[in-house]
Amino acid sequence: MKFKSTLYTLSALLVIGLSANSCKKSNQDYLQTLLTGGQWQLTALQVTYYTGANIDSTVQKNTTCNLFQIFKFNTDNTCSYTNYDCITQAPVGHWQFQSGELYLSSDITCQDTTAAKKSQPFLTSKIINLGSNLLILQTGDLQIYFTPTQKRKITQYTFARQKDQ
Repeated sequence: MKFKSTLYTLSALLVIGLSANSCKKSNQDYLQTLLTGGQWQLTALQVTYYTGANIDSTVQKNTTCNLFQIFKFNTDNTCSYTNYDCITQAPVGHWQFQSGELYLSSDITCQDTTAAKKSQPFLTSKIINLGSNLLILQTGDLQIYFTPTQKRKITQYTFARQKDQ
């Protein structure tokens, strides 16, 4: 009889423990802490051109830039990008998570070398990876559905965490 009551007690504790761990927890604070816990230095910039789902070409960009390009996110939801597109500049803007933290949106406006005007390169960025030392963002033609003949361009930014100076 003691064995049955002990078994029931252990089973009840196991069910309670599993129920408590299965409750939805918010990752917002954790992701925000990861993002704002240091500066992010650009380590690679890749542009991939597609027709439908097929890759037409991939180009590595920014390979000769001698300036450190730093994306910095602050806890007050402001951000800055130093030396975007290898041009000496330090524009500031705001950032936020979107769509269940799968996307990062920033209204930062930067000067770039491909256009005579300013652009907002991170207005909609898909988060491919956000870890303690690596941040990968994709921008461009990110729609989920596309036709087999549709031309698309995806730009992927890879950043490595740098400790705050």
